Amino acid sequence: MTDHPGPPPAPEDGTDGTDGTDGTAGAPVGRRLILGTAAAGALGVLFAAPLQRALEGLTSKDPTGVSGLLPNGGGFRYYSVAASVPHRSAADYRLTVDGLVERPARYTLPDLRALPQTRLVRDVQCVTGWRVPGTPFEGVRLSHLLDAAGVRPGAGAVRLTCFDGTYTESLTLRQARRDDVLVALRMRDADLGHAHGGPVRLYVAPMYFYKSAKWLSGITVTEKVRPGYWEERGYDVDGWVGRSNGRDDAPTV
Repeated sequence: MTDHPGPPPAPEDGTDGTDGTDGTAGAPVGRRLILGTAAAGALGVLFAAPLQRALEGLTSKDPTGVSGLLPNGGGFRYYSVAASVPHRSAADYRLTVDGLVERPARYTLPDLRALPQTRLVRDVQCVTGWRVPGTPFEGVRLSHLLDAAGVRPGAGAVRLTCFDGTYTESLTLRQARRDDVLVALRMRDADLGHAHGGPVRLYVAPMYFYKSAKWLSGITVTEKVRPGYWEERGYDVDGWVGRSNGRDDAPTV
């Protein structure tokens, strides 16, 4: 697989990467350190995928639960583009649907759980190259919420916002209406935990995981696509697996 050109590294849990900087100036970096870092990076690219598979093989057979403390336990890691992310419980979570719709709505977590649920089992693919195979997600089809709201003529896209106060994503209306795009409430046959974007996140099965916005709080129907957080930093707006950012990964569907 080839790496994508140009932009900074993609988020490792889809929507919640960090560029690793704090905005402060650092001390000068020596040439030896730069060369050493470059060499380490090259080795990382060469051995990252085999190492991940080895780790996943070990952690999948670990009955102690200790593997959950490892950086790559289960193939996922926790990152956020925000300084901190508030927790939302079933009592205080709300999801709004607004914009170019006839019937704006506000859903509680019990409201969403009461709607028809769809279960998908797909590979989760990051644009940086790692993949977590056969990951179950369950939730409400985004198309169901759009139909309930009544999309107005002239609408062409959906903008997703998150209660971390920072992350955003976008889909065309046609993409949002796909059967494999969920407002997800469960992952790996358990309720979504905070680290994985719970209690509610977006799940866009056929696209790289940065499109699957965590900590989802708003769905706004718009006239045109407004690029999301990572798209504003160089990533493809249409993040199809196998057809985005110069990668050649096999599609997940």
